[in-house]
Amino acid sequence: MCDDNDGNHEDGHHHDNNTNDSNINDNNDGNEARHGVGRRALFVTGAAAALTLGSVSFASAAGAADGGPETRTVRGTLPAGSPDFVYVPVEVPSGVREIKVAYSYDRPAVPAGTPGNALDIGIFDERGTELGGRGFRGWSGGARTEFFLRADDATPGYLPGPVREGTWHIALGPYTVAPQGLAYEITVTLTYGEPGETVAPTYPPSRAKGRGRAWYRGDCHLHSWHSDGRRTPAEIAALARAAGLDFINSSDHNTHASHPHWASEAGDDLLIMLGEEVTTRNGHVVALGTDPGTFVDWRYRARDNRFGRFARQIRRAGGLVVPAHPHATCVGCNWKFGFGEADAIEVWNGPWTPDDEVALADWDSMLVASERSGDGAWIPAMGSSDAHRDPDSVGSPQTVVLADDLSREAVQEGIRAGRSYVAESKNVSLAFTASGGRGEHAGIGERLRVGRDTPVTVRLEVTGAPRCLVRLVTDQGVLFTGGPLPVTGSGVVEWRTTPAYAAYVRAELRHETAAGPLPGALAAFTNPIFLGRA
Repeated sequence: MCDDNDGNHEDGHHHDNNTNDSNINDNNDGNEARHGVGRRALFVTGAAAALTLGSVSFASAAGAADGGPETRTVRGTLPAGSPDFVYVPVEVPSGVREIKVAYSYDRPAVPAGTPGNALDIGIFDERGTELGGRGFRGWSGGARTEFFLRADDATPGYLPGPVREGTWHIALGPYTVAPQGLAYEITVTLTYGEPGETVAPTYPPSRAKGRGRAWYRGDCHLHSWHSDGRRTPAEIAALARAAGLDFINSSDHNTHASHPHWASEAGDDLLIMLGEEVTTRNGHVVALGTDPGTFVDWRYRARDNRFGRFARQIRRAGGLVVPAHPHATCVGCNWKFGFGEADAIEVWNGPWTPDDEVALADWDSMLVASERSGDGAWIPAMGSSDAHRDPDSVGSPQTVVLADDLSREAVQEGIRAGRSYVAESKNVSLAFTASGGRGEHAGIGERLRVGRDTPVTVRLEVTGAPRCLVRLVTDQGVLFTGGPLPVTGSGVVEWRTTPAYAAYVRAELRHETAAGPLPGALAAFTNPIFLGRA
């Protein structure tokens, strides 16, 4: 469940010094003199597809001694085919207490099937716009029309802190541009005066009370009002508790600004991990459970060969790399970076759709390929709600993880090992095992190490899935279909096989389908149990 205008974009290797032929026009109106930002001031900078316009200048602090605000307005038009990022430099003098930015852009009518205008926005401070650098101060994508920053406060999605002297950059992301072009207007207001005090952030603890080694339920893909969600962290935490969750992961688009705001929502009963949905133009990836305050840049495409660098950053920060909704059809959502860096894959995203069916089939093919390669390496599957706002249901679906404790590290270890299944709600519980004739035993994500021709008994116990069908899926396809389960929702299925016949087995619970050959929507599915000595 991804919003079409999640924003976020790129840096690469394109250079173009022919600025006189540019179709991007800018002018800058102040409440005093006109500050020209004509085409001759436009140049392409840095890596791929990033433009930097001429600077917006303000009077010195001495010129604003009365402490009143100063405002400048910039107008321009971006043509179709614009780069992923357009940077507007703002020369900030000393003595500024607050910077505020408001923007608007036109939305002309376009023919059916043609993308209209969508313009994202964010800001970098005087430390610059270098990819992966320290200058990031916030991003709201297309979710807000204005924002402010000062030492003691900031708009959700933005980082409070001093407004220091130097060249700041407003980052525009022309997500889609209509054939007529995208005309925009940006108003920058500086307020002078003594800065407030920046409070050191506090973060939620990395451990909750837990129940020792147990199955814990979580939702690792959620959006608050710090990106394009509409819920506060407090509202999300309340919904998580109501959904029976033991843990959640914060994953706002392209900003870590929410991280300190979760501290007051954690408790003995709810572990809150911190992360980000890294939302590029070539797909989205959830950074799951990174160190507090970790920012992961998103301004690159698959062709730039930059993703590996940031996947390694996520892992260095203690997080997992989880490609999200890999077959989603929204603009920029389809995953194009490959799965070589993935620690897990979000196969089920929000309400079950054909996109998820394709993702499940693709993941199953990856299981087949990994098992046939003989190296024992495979990528576990997950499911998350991607909830943004009402009526999105937090915890639908949810990943149920066998972990040694309710801590960030233990939950991540369970996810990475594939000791998990995905369920549509807290009502659905599964117990899935495989056993040999001499007491050998394996659970979800494990390997039953018996000979090729050893009889194996696969057992699935289900509660909370009334009228659902059971499917057992192997590297050879669906080899068992049973049910439907009774209206009580509980039942036990046993199936016998050998490792020679099935290299792995995983379970699916499907709702009954009204008509047609396609299976019904998922109610739950497991990661595989592997059979035989690898």
